[in-house]
Amino acid sequence: MHPQGSWTVVALCRKSDHDRATRFSRAMENLGATGVMGDLDDSPEQFPIAIREVQDKILELLPPDRFDLIITHGLRGEYTRHLRHEETGKAVITLWETEKLLAKQIWRFAYRDGGGKYLPRPVKDADIFIKLPDQIWQKKYDIITKIYGFGPDSFEAKTTPRDEAFWSFRRG
Repeated sequence: MHPQGSWTVVALCRKSDHDRATRFSRAMENLGATGVMGDLDDSPEQFPIAIREVQDKILELLPPDRFDLIITHGLRGEYTRHLRHEETGKAVITLWETEKLLAKQIWRFAYRDGGGKYLPRPVKDADIFIKLPDQIWQKKYDIITKIYGFGPDSFEAKTTPRDEAFWSFRRG
């Protein structure tokens, strides 16, 4: 919704997955954003990774800038259960709290899925709740279906929300 910003998107996993890396690059080009990828394990088994390792990868991939806003995963991820999302949310907030990651504010995605009983939904009483304009939602949906190639009946397409919610944290 803010293409005039200087956006940097960090994906901690799948740099060596040529197909995913190529699609990520095309998505960044479509958004006019800078994208960087790492290669943390993102296998289906989702074996835990030490938070310190996740923090180190974040600091390695991000430029040493001060940011106006960082948007990251929630502490419980956005759906049950993606361990890498949970670890990322914890790592980012810890880096921010210890001032190793400098940002005026952090937004964490605020979604619930009832422990996997239903598709993820935005938390209506989160700090920030945004109804996406149709053209913005369509662009987002097109990135998922046309660039990433997920079918309309896929989990990814079905969970491309028209509304977004975030928990917000600010520095004095």
